[in-house]
Amino acid sequence: MSLFDHKLADLQDLLHKKEITVTDLVRESYKRIADVDGQVQAFLTLDEERALARAEELQKKLSSDSEGLLFGMPIGVKDNIVTKELRTTAASKILGNFDPIYNATVADKLHAADAITIGKLNMDEFAMGSSTENSHFTKTRNPWNLDAVPGGSSGGSAAAVAAGEVPFSLGSDTGGSIRQPASFCGVVGLKPTYGRVSRFGLIAFASSLDQIGPITRNVEDNAYLLEAIAGLDPNDSTSANVDVPNYRSALTGDIKGLKVAVPKEYLGEGVSEEVRQNVREALKVLEGLGATIDEVSLPHSKYGVATYYLLSSSEASANLARFDGIRYGYRADNAENLIDLYKKTRAEGFGDEVKRRIMLGTYALSSGYYDAYYKKAQKVRTLIKQDFENIFENYDVVVGPTTPTPAFKIGEQINDPLTMYANDILTIPVNLAGVPGISVPAGLSSEGLPLGLQIIGKHFDESTVYRVAHAFEQATEHHKLKPEL
Repeated sequence: MSLFDHKLADLQDLLHKKEITVTDLVRESYKRIADVDGQVQAFLTLDEERALARAEELQKKLSSDSEGLLFGMPIGVKDNIVTKELRTTAASKILGNFDPIYNATVADKLHAADAITIGKLNMDEFAMGSSTENSHFTKTRNPWNLDAVPGGSSGGSAAAVAAGEVPFSLGSDTGGSIRQPASFCGVVGLKPTYGRVSRFGLIAFASSLDQIGPITRNVEDNAYLLEAIAGLDPNDSTSANVDVPNYRSALTGDIKGLKVAVPKEYLGEGVSEEVRQNVREALKVLEGLGATIDEVSLPHSKYGVATYYLLSSSEASANLARFDGIRYGYRADNAENLIDLYKKTRAEGFGDEVKRRIMLGTYALSSGYYDAYYKKAQKVRTLIKQDFENIFENYDVVVGPTTPTPAFKIGEQINDPLTMYANDILTIPVNLAGVPGISVPAGLSSEGLPLGLQIIGKHFDESTVYRVAHAFEQATEHHKLKPEL
């Protein structure tokens, strides 16, 4: 049995009883990485020397009054979150040699909470993808089936937790990049409300949609991690001045009388019959716990994918303009002049998917097309947000599948961008509306691959999302299943 089969509270109890040390936890992580990461390929960079030194430092403050919320816990961090003097590449050649000189706010908060960073996790380049096949460095594999993708873009973050390499990780979610890989890998992943967690130090893809969030093996640990990283940040003007509650106090197991909305579009065209049946079974569990279930409609969600790719690509075309080979990162050789340097650096430094989205976004923002595409997409985004607000006038949460299908095979969709984009059809509306959503394990497919249940809440009401997710988790055995490696 691995130490990481215990939840956070139990591990801290073992630390206080002196049955284990903080160093034991860190060594457990690196041993597991040595054993299985050659197959899974979740990590891009390890920080073993500093992690072990930090473990010894923390051990000395055990049982003091200053222990942080995540005291002694090993964590992996997605490689688009900057970490001081620890290589941060966003899985791109253009940042292949980038060692940041400062920490993201969430990295500082992890340190303040006494967590220990184990290393940086693979992802789709600049978070653009749904399979982690777009990484410049390596393809991460699904621990449940090494021929299947782990999802994306936070594929490394989800696969590392599922494989038992770390009990906690951070991902980022722009259109489903935490929830979709969490679903594919059978772990718990939360996208917080936009503004709940600081984006300072997150390498920007689409600034109005990006959010950092936690990935863990169970709901309680997820609540711990969100509590540690959430809150107002003066370095991020889009972070919200909203109190951060004690999310753990919401984990009562009681959802009697809670009103659950199930959008008919989430069980409609494009969703496999196996996934639909899985959600119906999950709804019976919630009903058995005392919740009331009603069918509702999100009529504009069918425009979500088109709206998302216009808006996110437009923002990406502006955000990625800073990567020009001048100040940091990759620089092309043999340029004839400054303009030639820009062109060669960006042509050689960016991968195909990133170039595709920069071109789409630049086109959508160009003179003569702005109103027809970007402005219209913004109007549809408002309609999608209003759909959720209308439902939340009468319901506590929205529930449906996280993904239309289980994980697909590596290479199966990489040359078919439209099919790849459709994987996010059930997660994208949540980002466009800015509301929180979580994916929790809900069973296995006929081929033994995990399926996820998505629970969506009102703005800044992560407590109710956690309450429902925890009640479902405790009423089922799905979260106890583990892949064999």
